[in-house]
Amino acid sequence: MNIQIHPEIQKELEYMIELYQQHGCPAGRDSVESLISYILASIADGSRRPGSWERSLLEMLGLVADCGEHYQYRSQYGKEGA
Repeated sequence: MNIQIHPEIQKELEYMIELYQQHGCPAGRDSVESLISYILASIADGSRRPGSWERSLLEMLGLVADCGEHYQYRSQYGKEGA
């Protein structure tokens, strides 16, 4: 998978890393790649875990499908039985 990031967004993410390194952060990361990986893992966790803080993130972003299946807890990533 190859993800392209708009240069302005990348500048902001790099600045966030700089702030973490200078001032600390509870979930701070040491690279843009690590930060993006953490964010994507949180989104994936929110998709499979209704009621989690990560799900709240998906709800605020409008990324919860309007179907009962997306409101069921799944212990593993991906489609059940796949």
